[in-house]
Amino acid sequence: MFPGVSGFEWSVAHVIFLGAFFTVLVVILASLTAAAIRYLRAWRERRAAAIRWHAEFEELPPAERLCRHALTGTAPGRLCERGFDCRTCAEHPAFAAREAQGLVAVPNGIDHSPDRFYHRGHAWVEPQADGTVLVGMDELAERLAGPAATVELPPPGAVLDTHSIAWQVQREGAVARVLAPIAGRVEETGSREQGWLLRIRPEGKLDLRHLLHGPEVAAWFQSELERLQGLLAPAAVGPTLADGGLLVDDLPTAQPEADWDHIYSAMFLRP
Repeated sequence: MFPGVSGFEWSVAHVIFLGAFFTVLVVILASLTAAAIRYLRAWRERRAAAIRWHAEFEELPPAERLCRHALTGTAPGRLCERGFDCRTCAEHPAFAAREAQGLVAVPNGIDHSPDRFYHRGHAWVEPQADGTVLVGMDELAERLAGPAATVELPPPGAVLDTHSIAWQVQREGAVARVLAPIAGRVEETGSREQGWLLRIRPEGKLDLRHLLHGPEVAAWFQSELERLQGLLAPAAVGPTLADGGLLVDDLPTAQPEADWDHIYSAMFLRP
């Protein structure tokens, strides 16, 4: 019984009961309030990330906004207008169907796996049997960073949105900020030595249509290699190639005089 109810009388038992009742009530209300605040903060941050990516994408030069189907030759010169999100593009399915009928991979010396999906910011996604995905840096990104680079990863529990900053790579003062290829919650962190950096639980049903896959990946890497050579000083291009015309494993060491802040910004789509 509570105060104000007919027949209520104060006693030690009533004091203990009411104290426990209101303590539990306060804890519940405080928990709900904290959860609501966390939700609103996360919503605002993710909304801000989406707005920021849209603005930054518009600032990219045309050469960095080429449609994935322009890279394969299916739609020459076509620029992407959707922030590399093919899931909202009405023309993408038709282009993809044409390419599936006979696209030939372009050899370029950059290793890539047929089991992985590639983001234009040089991160890859590999679906796992438990519903999570592994995420890491692709081969070109690894060579851009070099073995001496340090990687700063988000902690488990962090929520990432597509195109938000997933992790940072630092090398002798230069910083590369790598974009998240998918949205989801970080369940586990790995390392470069393990071959992957993040294990992510995707948000909702896994949809990878906005990522590069299959033979088109080789065409994209070929385009990225050409773009990288354009970013390096003409006199410095030669030393970046090992015997046989392949990129060296440690580009910053091969070209210490290059403007790596600028190169990282361009290659990782950070204007």
